[in-house]
Amino acid sequence: MQIHQMSVTYLPEQDRILMRINTTEGEEMRMWLTRRLMVGLWPLLSKLLTEHLLKLESAGASLAGANPELKKMLAEFRKEEFLQHADFDTPYQEGQAQHPLGEEPLLVTDVDATPLANGPLRLNFNERPPNGSTKPRSFQMEMQPKLMQGLMHLLDQALLQSQWREAFHPVSAAEPLPDEGDGSRPRYLN
Repeated sequence: MQIHQMSVTYLPEQDRILMRINTTEGEEMRMWLTRRLMVGLWPLLSKLLTEHLLKLESAGASLAGANPELKKMLAEFRKEEFLQHADFDTPYQEGQAQHPLGEEPLLVTDVDATPLANGPLRLNFNERPPNGSTKPRSFQMEMQPKLMQGLMHLLDQALLQSQWREAFHPVSAAEPLPDEGDGSRPRYLN
């Protein structure tokens, strides 16, 4: 599958992210990404992409003992470099695409991410319906680091719009909670 364009859009009425990928063969894969999925997927993809970018560096062997701050700076530099050359201005081409996964978007329940030795990151998107009510659907794609970084940028924009990011950063025990009254009234969570 040769990826032509990607679109990632947060739809507030669904409280989901719709990810669309069209190919040079005229196919379109559509997927729903939920908050539950993204809470686990976003940190994993961020970590995998950062590690993968560092491994692909020509000086990757000498980075093994480098301090984490240097690794983080180098990964951020590579990400910015990729984003400068990405095309986010061309509108996503709506059209008469074939839908090999069906008309309804795949409701992604889990994603398997595997970095490959020769550069790409393999992603398997899976939909496992409850109780085996329908046949499971899935598809696999391999993305070069530049394309993966573009996808991460699009996902980041959708996450900002959805305001789901708060769920990704739990409050630590050391952070004081704001003072709410004198404590004489019970507090309830509905």
